[in-house]
Amino acid sequence: MNHINQIGRDFAIALLTILLVSLAGAQTAPSAQDQSSLGDYARKVRKDPGTPKARPKLFDNDNLPKEDKLSIVGEQPPANAGGAPPAVADKAAAEAKPAEDDQAKKQAAWKAWQEKLTAQKETIDLASRELDVLQREYQLRAAAMYADAGNRIRNSGQWDKQDAEYKQKIADKQKAVDDAKQKLEDMQEEARKAGVPATVREQ
Repeated sequence: MNHINQIGRDFAIALLTILLVSLAGAQTAPSAQDQSSLGDYARKVRKDPGTPKARPKLFDNDNLPKEDKLSIVGEQPPANAGGAPPAVADKAAAEAKPAEDDQAKKQAAWKAWQEKLTAQKETIDLASRELDVLQREYQLRAAAMYADAGNRIRNSGQWDKQDAEYKQKIADKQKAVDDAKQKLEDMQEEARKAGVPATVREQ
């Protein structure tokens, strides 16, 4: 009887051991299979470069969206009529204004010089005409005096006095013309040093 009991216990232990081994094998088999599958997949990815991978999206001129609007941070400053931002336009205007003011001052200075030179030329023209009149009058009086020998003898004292007066007037007027011409030359040289163009100085 004891022997049968012993066999029954051994049988039960053996059966229990088989059961436990079977359960353990059932639990570990899927794990080993999973590990084998993951290893195979990793090896396949390394061998096959064409396997799709998740890559970040990069934009360049060729694939930049044309229909969609790109989001930017903040607001772009409004452009002026010329297309430049206000700060750039203001700076350009600020730089252009002094240049315009300088040019306006130059134009005004040149105009003043032109007016002074024109006035001096008119002075020379007037003095030259007066000199020409005096010379013509003297020539007419001298011709009349020398044409009448009797009159020249009778009025020789008076003629000599008038002759001296005319000659002095002519000399004075000639000096006035020469002085006016010299003054014009001096003014033109001064204007040249002041940067007045030749077209303005010589008009």
